[in-house]
Amino acid sequence: MSYRLAWLMLLAAPAAHADEVVIYRCTDAAGALTVQNMPCPKGSRQQVKRMPALATVPMAPAASTPAAAPPATPAAAPEAAVPAAATAPAEYTPVATAAHLPPPNLFRCTTRDGGGYLTEDSEPASRCEPLQTIGLDGNPQGGAGQACEVVRDTCARVPDEGLCEAWKKRRDEAEVAWRFTRTETSEKNKAEFERVQRILAESTCGG
Repeated sequence: MSYRLAWLMLLAAPAAHADEVVIYRCTDAAGALTVQNMPCPKGSRQQVKRMPALATVPMAPAASTPAAAPPATPAAAPEAAVPAAATAPAEYTPVATAAHLPPPNLFRCTTRDGGGYLTEDSEPASRCEPLQTIGLDGNPQGGAGQACEVVRDTCARVPDEGLCEAWKKRRDEAEVAWRFTRTETSEKNKAEFERVQRILAESTCGG
């Protein structure tokens, strides 16, 4: 199991506080790295990372694709079970280049109810929030038809000095969305995670 998968499993577990998750990255004397939700043992180098609750933007569900049944395999002698390698993508190793470029711009947006999210669009698409209709006599119970209000979120460009951290946060959110959401959107979310991971690895942020 890779340390990134272990780290994401910890993100899915209940946190000590409702609004953050505390992760301990421990490196022992031999250089082996483990990720856990409790302080590192004595003699290990400890790095503590606190993650705020992740804000996500609702995505339209993709068409459900039935999973292909795995081919039958001949019986073999009992052996220790190992995790399926297909459950986690291989770490992306960028091709060496003369110089890496800064990552693309990101925008931090605030919704009308005070929520926030990161996006690559300077002007995210508007959405229509339903409004209550009323009758001619002013009675809200007698309203007919439907009405909605067009809403646009307020967005601002992330400063250059905070761009790498913002992209890493976006990668973490994409990985959580891939691993812990409905199966019908799993492939779409996985592709988005790998795309963001590739952007980081090929930029001056270094992955």
